[in-house]
Amino acid sequence: MVQWHWISAAICLIGTLLFALTGITLNHAGDIEAKPRTVEIEGHLPPELIAQAKSAQASKAALPDPIRVWLAEEIGAKAPRAAAIEWTDQEAYVALPRPGGDGWVTFDAATGEVLHETTSRGWVAYLNDLHKGRNSGPVWSLFLDVFAVGCVVFCVTGLVLLQLNAHARKITWPLVALGLIVPVLLALLFIH
Repeated sequence: MVQWHWISAAICLIGTLLFALTGITLNHAGDIEAKPRTVEIEGHLPPELIAQAKSAQASKAALPDPIRVWLAEEIGAKAPRAAAIEWTDQEAYVALPRPGGDGWVTFDAATGEVLHETTSRGWVAYLNDLHKGRNSGPVWSLFLDVFAVGCVVFCVTGLVLLQLNAHARKITWPLVALGLIVPVLLALLFIH
């Protein structure tokens, strides 16, 4: 038990610390002033890509790979293959949400005019979004699940170790009970 407890504690230490700190920043999000920074970049699709854009627009298809590559290389708009694209008669709109910010790119399939906008709300917003798994992708989501399992292992082994050593510390179970009773009472009395 001790080995499982210290190993899970070591693995989860930094993540738990960040999770606790971002819990505070999320709880006081209205008190933390953010200064969003927005950047706009304009561009123009090359003629061969305009033809592909017109074809994709006509069939309401996904964003063609050559256009995705051009957007990433020329204007810094990294649209994943699975990015949803909204086609209208005039343009295509691709939402590019990300932790701590937002982004989008539009392009006119007829003229090739491209506009890319990104907004960054800073490191606190970035860490808060990672805390929630917001717009962070499937790999981060998997990491959060693995991290949560590590935290459960840490807590369960800690509980077993408390039980094994409780005879030497009479206050152990009253403190554990207090850790349960206080949040339950607060929820019952103050959350409506």
